[in-house]
Amino acid sequence: MGRGGQRTFPEVWRLDPFSLRSRLTIGIATVSSVGLGSIAIWTGWQMQRILINSHKQGIEYIAERLPHDVELYSEMLPVETGLSKAINNLTTADTLLWVKHPDGKITAKSVSLKMQNDRSTAAALMSLTQMPSQAQVSEVNGRYFVLRGSSLQVRGRAIGQLFVARDISRDRQMFLAVVGNLGIISIGVLLAVTVAIAFYLKRSLQPLRQLSQMTQLISAEDLGRSRLNLERAPSEVKELAQTFNMLLSRLSQAWEREREFVSNVSHELRTPLTIVHGYLQSVLRRQHNLTETQQEAIETAASEAERTIRLLQDLLDLARADSGYLQFRIDSFILNDLVAEVVGMARQYSDRAIAIETETYPIVVKADYDRLKQVLLNLIDNAIKYSEPDTSIQVKLDTQPATAIIQVCDRGYGIPLQHQSRIFERFYRVDEARTRTTGGSGLGLPIVKTLVEGMGGSVTLRSKLGEGSVFTISLPV
Repeated sequence: MGRGGQRTFPEVWRLDPFSLRSRLTIGIATVSSVGLGSIAIWTGWQMQRILINSHKQGIEYIAERLPHDVELYSEMLPVETGLSKAINNLTTADTLLWVKHPDGKITAKSVSLKMQNDRSTAAALMSLTQMPSQAQVSEVNGRYFVLRGSSLQVRGRAIGQLFVARDISRDRQMFLAVVGNLGIISIGVLLAVTVAIAFYLKRSLQPLRQLSQMTQLISAEDLGRSRLNLERAPSEVKELAQTFNMLLSRLSQAWEREREFVSNVSHELRTPLTIVHGYLQSVLRRQHNLTETQQEAIETAASEAERTIRLLQDLLDLARADSGYLQFRIDSFILNDLVAEVVGMARQYSDRAIAIETETYPIVVKADYDRLKQVLLNLIDNAIKYSEPDTSIQVKLDTQPATAIIQVCDRGYGIPLQHQSRIFERFYRVDEARTRTTGGSGLGLPIVKTLVEGMGGSVTLRSKLGEGSVFTISLPV
């Protein structure tokens, strides 16, 4: 008899990094971030381009207008005086002009240039000997200027080299602040969009989660009655639910045919095997006419026939339970007397130390006497097979409000944790390497679970490797 398993309920849906919701959220957020990032970069580049071009146009205008103004002033004033006056008229708080003679001497310059607090920057500007003929942005002493140089001629006479510099450091700082704020706003918008997308996808995928949870709750016994019905779900999900319903219908039909087949085969085979077993037992009773080899062969055949009959009876009981035809004769009786009878039977065929522990007598339960005897024999037989011969088996009896508790305890090998969830599954065996004789067919514990639940009770397992196992049965009193 192998140790089977038990189905667990589905887990609550939780966020999975590999789920469809996570993948869609990450994908849409990535596309959104690329889009917003591209817009922010393009907007910043356009703003910078417009800002610099406006300053360049201002510098070009000054460089083109200054010679004309100098010519006008020189008609009434000396050229040097007219040059200084024209330079001062075009000088602003952030625009500086000066004229340098070919010998390197500054012949005229903006008055405000002398008043700059950053004298090192002013000195660095005036030390320049060449400037681009087209306005360009350059860094001087950590500040940014738009520089423009050209040859200054008045009435065909070369006066010197004109230098024009406009400080755009403040505008650049403002531009960087705007870009930074734009980046922060973009990140905030991206986070808000991601949260909104995640929430929307969660609501949109809710029908799929409901479908998954509903299908996980369907057991083999519910196949014929279970139907998936989702309200206000997308058309695709409704089509999927309809497909599942068709699949459930086909599975129900296949399951019903399988149960009928098992029931019919078990019923048809049990009778002839019982007759064969009877004849074998009859021959063994006249064993003085048999040789030792013949006697051993017939004993083996009788043992196998008996084991097969038990297997067929288990299959027949399970088939009847699945069909709802397994009958129970529920009555009240003293549990202590039943346990004493079962333990006495187990001691005879096993020669093992089996102790009964209880502090209450009598314990009256409502159950099927024969079915409960079968359950206890299965559990004690299980404990004997999966524990060492020199260890004892304990059967403990106790009561709780409206419940009687039976515990079958062994000090055997124990059951690994990964197998405990499947211990009551049909044909499931913890150790597949065991033979059929020592390991059983894997139907004993499923039969126990079916019979106990059919009597209105429950059965649970507690086990630890190297310390043994405890099977607990709860029955109404």
